[in-house]
Amino acid sequence: MTAIGAGLAAELREAPDAVRRQADDIAAPLADLMARLAARPPAFVVTCGRGSSAHAATFAKHLIERYLGIAVAAAAPNIASIYRRELRLQGQLFLAISQSGASDDLVETAAMARKAGALTAALVNDERSPLASTCDVVLPMAAGAEHSVAATKSFISSLAALLRVTARWTDDAALRRACDRLPERLAAAATLDWSAALRPLAGAVSLVAIGRGPTLATAREAALKLKETCALHAEAFSSAEFRHGPIALVSKTYPVMIFAPTDESGAGLHELVADLCRKGARVLLAQPAITQRDLPKAVALPAPAAEQAEADAICLIQSFYAFLVGLAGRRGTDIDAPPHLQKVTRTR
Repeated sequence: MTAIGAGLAAELREAPDAVRRQADDIAAPLADLMARLAARPPAFVVTCGRGSSAHAATFAKHLIERYLGIAVAAAAPNIASIYRRELRLQGQLFLAISQSGASDDLVETAAMARKAGALTAALVNDERSPLASTCDVVLPMAAGAEHSVAATKSFISSLAALLRVTARWTDDAALRRACDRLPERLAAAATLDWSAALRPLAGAVSLVAIGRGPTLATAREAALKLKETCALHAEAFSSAEFRHGPIALVSKTYPVMIFAPTDESGAGLHELVADLCRKGARVLLAQPAITQRDLPKAVALPAPAAEQAEADAICLIQSFYAFLVGLAGRRGTDIDAPPHLQKVTRTR
């Protein structure tokens, strides 16, 4: 390991312990949140986040809508910070997600939601941040310090925390077991060999990342990280949305990286993979136990054996992060300190 990428690589090694530590750190505030939700069940949930945290909010939407049947919508922070408009949120749950908890627009949106009568919860890595101080309940990511500018350990911790919230809210034994198994599985996921994707992406100009259901957040996060750490333009779509126009971009020079879900949403995605292969696309497919006989034209990227779909999706992003270190080296970028970026981004 060279000095370049050492920071991010170290944080990947720390991620399993962070998720394991989180179980204790989040227990009391999570119990508080559940008591409040039981006393006043929300009709809908509003999320708020930027960058990787917005992708975590996508994961929250999937979890809450799938397992609780409660509609989830993303707030536009500038409605509060720029337009000074108060939303009608009386009795609803407002969930803000932020590694730093310092962005002014998120803080102002949380303050607006609380004033409007929403129950406000902040999922943050810095429990002393302005966002944490603004909200009723603070859920710690417990990721610890991140030294690489690109958020990786905190993103994984945020997904794990959201899985814990859903497991507790639904009292779902399978989700609880998935949370318990996650640290061990994350450690294994970081060791998987995705080097088959290095050659197709080392000289690529653009890429599309595709997911569905639990892996849509994974695809969106992958596209962001490819841009900021490898100077590789990437866009993310659900497999369904990709067919509504963007599929026209497919060519041999436009790689498609697919994060396959392990639940029922995967069937339609596999049909897309076969279609893309027939069109001559360069398909990089991350899923458990794929064989070249299954899809002979797809580049197979290994994933941990399927156990529980949402936890499987978290493991996929861990494997992708480990792959990024090698890809950044091939493309000559400094993965720990991307140009023009800071660890804490403040916007209004």
